[in-house]
Parts: sequence; C-alpha cells; structure tokens
Amino acid sequence: MGNVEKLLEEKGIVLGKVPPAVATYVPAKQVGNVVYTSGNDCRINGTLMLTGKVGSDLTVEQGYAAARQVAINLLAVLKEHLGELDRIKQVVKMLAFVNSAPGFVEQPYVINGASDLLVEVLGDKGRHARSAISANELPFDTPVEIELIVEVTEA
Repeated sequence: MGNVEKLLEEKGIVLGKVPPAVATYVPAKQVGNVVYTSGNDCRINGTLMLTGKVGSDLTVEQGYAAARQVAINLLAVLKEHLGELDRIKQVVKMLAFVNSAPGFVEQPYVINGASDLLVEVLGDKGRHARSAISANELPFDTPVEIELIVEVTEA
C-alpha cells in the first residue's frame, strides 16, 4: 500500500469500485506520462448520492459534498488505471460542470469540494488549474461532473 492509500485509509476515505462505462468510452486514457479521465459523478456504490440542480434543489454545501465524492471517485479511477496513486506527479487540470439552477453563479464554491479533497490527499501535487462551468443539465441529473488531467511517473 502506497503513501496516498495509507493517508486515505487514515482519513476514513474509501475508494469504491470503478463502475463500468455507461456509453462508448474508457474511464481513463494515458498518452505518454499524462492521464486523462472521463467525466465522473457523485456515485457511491453505483447510486448517485444526490441529484438535482445546485441553487434550487441543492445548496452550495450539498454541491460541495457531491464534488468531494466525485474527486474520491476520480482517485478510484486513477488507482485502477495506475495501480498505485503514489505515481501521481501532479494534478494538472480539472474541468468541472455544475448542474445549475437559472441565475446560480457560485460554481467555484461547489467545485472547491473536489479541489480541497485533492489538496488534502495529495498536498501540493493536488493543486491544479481549473474551470468551474455552469450546465443547465447533466447526465442522470447528477449535480456535478468532473474530469482530470494528471501527470504521472513511469511505472
């Protein structure tokens, strides 16, 4: 067990099983030493922890919790792909979408749930460039969808 997995265990964070793709894509694709993840949502054991639009159905705090769960799910994808999370050299970029009610403009505060988790677990390697974008709808009515670009070390 690597250092990142030990830290996750100490914090009581469990990486779930990566669900099979629901369409024609792969969970992660590596080009050289860069891994691109597909978009992930806030499922726990195959069920969305929350659904709906942030700003009407859900609070910013609930959106933050959903984004945090998405980051945990992204770490599970990376663990499955890399075999070892200690191979993460740095998180380069996060692209995040928030299922937003009309007029809702606090997407950055929602997505901090994912960003904060990555920094909590990976330290400075978890700091990243980021976009937090409003979406009028997201697949399956998930409140948040996030993808990552990660630089990794050789196996």
